[in-house]
Amino acid sequence: MRVRLDLAYDGAPFSGWALQPGLRTAQGTLEEALALLLRRPVRVVVAGRTDAGVHARGQVVHLDLTGDEWAGLSRRSSESPEHALVRRLGGALSRVLGEATGALVVHRAVVPPPGFDARFSALWRRYSYRIADRPEDWDPVLRGTTLWHRAEVDVARMNAAAEQLLGLQDFLAFCKPREGSTTVRTLEELSFERLDGGVVVARVRADAFCHNMVRALVGSALRVGEGLESVEWLHERMLARVRDAKTRLAPAHPLVLEEVGYPESPAEMAERAEQTRARRDLIGG
Repeated sequence: MRVRLDLAYDGAPFSGWALQPGLRTAQGTLEEALALLLRRPVRVVVAGRTDAGVHARGQVVHLDLTGDEWAGLSRRSSESPEHALVRRLGGALSRVLGEATGALVVHRAVVPPPGFDARFSALWRRYSYRIADRPEDWDPVLRGTTLWHRAEVDVARMNAAAEQLLGLQDFLAFCKPREGSTTVRTLEELSFERLDGGVVVARVRADAFCHNMVRALVGSALRVGEGLESVEWLHERMLARVRDAKTRLAPAHPLVLEEVGYPESPAEMAERAEQTRARRDLIGG
């Protein structure tokens, strides 16, 4: 049987999401905790891999258990398997993380609709990115999740440039291509807002993201916001499919995976997963 986990993590202690030999990763930490609990190796499937230093508030994974394993989580108590899994995983994660306890937290466990796949059933992923572009807004308490940018930016220019990138596009200019994968994505939102406190927040949503895409988009938009490039520059680079020295990645630490969207209808979960698999098998990625 399939189980969905909703989790959050501070990216600072991890070398990204994906397993890497000899390094602490979010996936490796979660799978080690699950192995302690279930007494066997466990593999999880994630909605979206994050780079080293990137945080998540709304990450989603799935794993498969036997019926006996699921029923046994409650240990004959009146507690539901869902609540028991979350509670017991909290203890196992503390054992794995040690002094870094709390860096990864599982908030919810549910049995999803048939055909659910954390990766392929997803409709979209949404990220945020905080930018403090004035020294008076450099808050030491929030420095771990905010870019201290040393030049003030024009949010209106950034939004005008970002609007030209929306829709189904080839984002090669803003991606680190992986062999055999596509750089074609549907960008649904790329916007910048200056909050009342002065901090600028970027919001980025797409059906999926290729490697480094969000950080490259934000880093490039900052150049437009500073006046170093024209409002048309982002669109021109996208059309030209250019990657050069000006393709700079914004730092990872302010980037947060906020939410993953799935179909509201249970019947659409399996259908969405099959459609996504078929499309990615066809075009790669």
